Amino acid sequence: MRLFRKRQIGLAPGRAGATLAPMEPILHPPAALTPEILASAARLPGTAPASPEAWLRADAAFAPQMGLRDQIVATQGESVVWMCPEAQAAVDETLTRALDWAARHGYARSGGIVTRPDGQRVNVQGANPMAALARLTQQDICILERRGAEHVLTAAALCFPASWSLAEKRLKPLTAIHGPVAEYGPGLAARVQRLFDGISPGRPLWRANALAYNDPALHQPRREADPRPAAEEGAYIRSEIQVLARLPETDAMVFTIHTMVFDRRSLSPAQIAALGQLER
Repeated sequence: MRLFRKRQIGLAPGRAGATLAPMEPILHPPAALTPEILASAARLPGTAPASPEAWLRADAAFAPQMGLRDQIVATQGESVVWMCPEAQAAVDETLTRALDWAARHGYARSGGIVTRPDGQRVNVQGANPMAALARLTQQDICILERRGAEHVLTAAALCFPASWSLAEKRLKPLTAIHGPVAEYGPGLAARVQRLFDGISPGRPLWRANALAYNDPALHQPRREADPRPAAEEGAYIRSEIQVLARLPETDAMVFTIHTMVFDRRSLSPAQIAALGQLER
């Protein structure tokens, strides 16, 4: 889980690691790559205050992204949805707050069934609350709890990994999670841990990145030992809006990742120029 990087050259039985069927790219309109996102991507770590509502969001790509998330949860098993038993309270609090958010943003609920804005129904009282979260929100969600000197990844719903693997990050602290990130040295690691410690409930922080990819697929897991792909030419731009929020009851940190993919050919000259500054 690369929270900070500069650039990139009990689930229902499923077939963990099964190959997803090919599909058309799910792309965002160019206007979604805002100047604010590009400015945040130019700084490291580039965090700024966010609205309490901003930890989750639904946008123009909601329906196709959620359809893909449903497919991934059904076929990929614990490679995308996982929690350790000790994270139960934090996961339950996260789900409760996500349901509160959903009630204000066009979802309908009847008992344990929530109907999303795209009409699909999600059982939110099943055996795996992280699976419910994975199908409820457009964001990937990671839960980190303080264990000793650092925060540790204790649960996640990761349908849209960008070149990392949930299996390798489970129960690891922030420094180990970011081991492959060259920029994540001791100085930045200390800054990030202080940032985690300083976030108050109701006062989340956000940042963004913008990375060149040849492949527009949203689901791109990769293990640390796997060969890195050749340098990206950047036919597509993949941008993540990342939000860090503290849960008031369990004191856990929730890290949400909203992923957007853009066709570089559709971007404006101003957006291309801003991306050029990032890629230097």
